[in-house]
Amino acid sequence: MRLLLTADPEIEVPPRLYGGIERIVDVLVRRLRAAGHIVGLVARPGSSCPADAVFAWPGQSSLSRRDTVANTHFLWKTTRAFEPDLVHSFSRVAYLLPLLRGRIPLVMSYQREPTRRTSGLAVKLASPGVITFTGCSEYIARRGRPAGGEWYGIPNFADTEALSFVPSVAADAPLVFLSRVEEIKGAHWAIEIARRTGRRLVIAGNHSKGNDPEGEFWRRRIVPEIGKGGIEYIGPVDDVQKNALLGQARAMLVPIQWNEPFGIVFAEALACGTPVISCPRGALPEIVRPGIDGFLIGSIEEGCDAVERVAALDRAACRRQAEEHFSPGAVVARYLDLYAKVSARLAAR
Repeated sequence: MRLLLTADPEIEVPPRLYGGIERIVDVLVRRLRAAGHIVGLVARPGSSCPADAVFAWPGQSSLSRRDTVANTHFLWKTTRAFEPDLVHSFSRVAYLLPLLRGRIPLVMSYQREPTRRTSGLAVKLASPGVITFTGCSEYIARRGRPAGGEWYGIPNFADTEALSFVPSVAADAPLVFLSRVEEIKGAHWAIEIARRTGRRLVIAGNHSKGNDPEGEFWRRRIVPEIGKGGIEYIGPVDDVQKNALLGQARAMLVPIQWNEPFGIVFAEALACGTPVISCPRGALPEIVRPGIDGFLIGSIEEGCDAVERVAALDRAACRRQAEEHFSPGAVVARYLDLYAKVSARLAAR
């Protein structure tokens, strides 16, 4: 197949530093090409992803109306020039507007809760069977279905081949909080759970330095705890550091306080064999099987109990869960199945 993928115009593919979906798109392009497909990519200028053809967005802001108009026209021209069998968008649904009445199958993927108005409008404007939607979890797909159209939950993936499985850790191995250090990620819960259980806690990730609510949370709730009772903050980590950090942890403790769309770091922890302790919100029930590869808690007290019970879990089962459901191979296979399905359906009309 000739496939044309799009990524948001703000960040290069792959990203030079941190970037979640940009890494997903990069690996997806590589895997699709390895499977024999011809792949084009529309992304930010400077992107070095090894697609068969890379097209640079003229506008670099998803929030600018002028850039949106320019990018919408550009994608229409690029589609006419590249002649794909299918367009898979990880960017704005608005960019697909001129293609909705055509005959090329469109797959629109959401990494956050979709806006019912925009996705619903796309369904109304599209020719029958042209557009199909995916969410990065079944939770996101469920949130999108009331707008109409056909929705599939296809998770993001962790780079299981680059993440080292660690079959056992020391009895005094630390807990690890690896995420942006903010209230919705539950850093304050993690600190309290570690304090009550007498466990070391390593906190890794960015934090706000401004005068916004998250900056205030950092200064008021986190900074006073650092250096006390085994609470350590090490800042942001790169891929090598993340691999080592997750592998040596008793558990990854990120008790989220919001509806997480997916959370690649949870799959990354499982790939290292590290159980996950979080909360049953958003996509977490799709990632963590309580009592098998982690625990989903509803209170700090439940979190303390989970920390004591986590050593009994089989780290090999965590790794199998990651390989079978959240590896690049497993997820790309689901996309290929979807491409074949929507293409065949539209061809039959």
